[in-house]
Amino acid sequence: MEFNKIIVVFTAVFLCYLNGAFADKPCAAWPVHGKSVVCVCNATYCDTVSRTSPTAGTFVAYTSSAGGSRFKKTTGNLQPAAKLEPGCGTETLVLYPDKKYQTIEGFGGSATDAAGINWKNLSEPLQELLINSYFSNEGLEYNTIRVPIGGTDFSTHPYAYNDQPENDVKLSNFTLAYEDYQYKIPMIKAGMKVATAPVHVIATTWSPPPWMKTNPVYSGYNRLKTQYYQTYADYHVKFIEKYTGEGIPIWAITTTNEPTNGLTGLCFGINCLGWTSKTMGKWIVNNLGPTIRNSTFKNVKILAGDDQRLTIPYWINLMVREHPDVLKYIDGIAVHYYTDFIAPAALLSQLTKFYPDKFIISTEACQGSMWFEKHHVDLGSWPRAKGYIMDIITDINHGVVGWIDWNMCLNFEGGPTWAKNYVDSPIIVYPNKGVFIKQPMFYAMGHFSKFVPRGSRRIKVAGACSWGNSISRVAFTTPRNTVVVVLYNDGGTRKVNIKLGDKQAEVEMEPQSVTTIELPNSSS
Repeated sequence: MEFNKIIVVFTAVFLCYLNGAFADKPCAAWPVHGKSVVCVCNATYCDTVSRTSPTAGTFVAYTSSAGGSRFKKTTGNLQPAAKLEPGCGTETLVLYPDKKYQTIEGFGGSATDAAGINWKNLSEPLQELLINSYFSNEGLEYNTIRVPIGGTDFSTHPYAYNDQPENDVKLSNFTLAYEDYQYKIPMIKAGMKVATAPVHVIATTWSPPPWMKTNPVYSGYNRLKTQYYQTYADYHVKFIEKYTGEGIPIWAITTTNEPTNGLTGLCFGINCLGWTSKTMGKWIVNNLGPTIRNSTFKNVKILAGDDQRLTIPYWINLMVREHPDVLKYIDGIAVHYYTDFIAPAALLSQLTKFYPDKFIISTEACQGSMWFEKHHVDLGSWPRAKGYIMDIITDINHGVVGWIDWNMCLNFEGGPTWAKNYVDSPIIVYPNKGVFIKQPMFYAMGHFSKFVPRGSRRIKVAGACSWGNSISRVAFTTPRNTVVVVLYNDGGTRKVNIKLGDKQAEVEMEPQSVTTIELPNSSS
């Protein structure tokens, strides 16, 4: 990026803003050769987006595209719904707000050590702008954060709590780490301060202290020693106590990050702990479940799995078969993003069918993680934004209640990471230049998080008249007494009619674009 030219971009955009040309601060767009644009924020200017509530008889649409639109806002009047005729030429989607499915929990990102380090490397004005961009009413309105219990590959070194003394069954030396006090806790509390809804925090352990493991190292093939089953359950309660004491209540914990990694030894240098479904079920039934439910924190939700979609149905089904009482303790099932390209989403629907009282939430996703990818950080990549959009639409259409991104911000390499496991992030920071940039993935997340608040319900949406490649879509009723539809168009310019009762919204979609449409819920 040629940062000496950014001043020109900022000046032009800022003057337009001062002259009242925009209600929101628009993207200070910097085109990347052969890619889409990135939006640059400095200490005095950062783009914003406000939600406009649709009035009776109107709709509001927000568009982001490969061509450079970022939350481009348009309003329109609802028209009488046209009679649908065979062979019609305009794509028409019909909404059925009375046909409701799962309730949405929310959307968010992860406060890792790496995210906190990069955030703290910025000036205080930029720190505030970054947090506002994610959590405030001028930003994406995130309402969920995932936080590691101890270290991960996105730390500067591997660590856990109570590393010393070894074999300390009572966890007499359990204290939070420097990284908690300096990075994770401040970042979470900053988000909570400006968030427009209560922030639900999900906590996950990657690895306990090595002395608890059959192979006393942070990564590689390993198991939890059976004599430490109760200690590992207590480890989670200790963490919940410490974070609650810092003013951060924990909404949920997961039962160890990606347990199949340590089971197979395929950690690739990443902190991990291996479990079989049989031993995991035994630990939940005999230790973790009773320990949480009999503690002060009995309402903390327990999420099983926390692994790839490809493994989850087999894992959960086998665990329940071996230990049926596990269903008394788990509230939901956590899934990850990384094998979704080879794992059919129907696997999620199977889980909903088998366990209708257990919700499914996606707890980790990022782009640029594959070893074969040329660029871990790929500035301006629209395909990476599309990957997020399509996965969220697909997941939610198959019963998922929320979707959480991985690191909220990284540096230009995609770190820091002690394991050199560099990846991409929706925000990339350049502290020495006094800026951070918002990738297309940032806006992809916002098309859901900002307009689909907690308590929304997915509803039926069907294509009554389609041509070519169908528009990808998902729709909701919201607690705001509105209906929200998110559409993705992977083709050229398209006209789409959104039919709700006897009215319809006529929307023209840009090529390769995502559009969120909000309209009054006339059925309520």
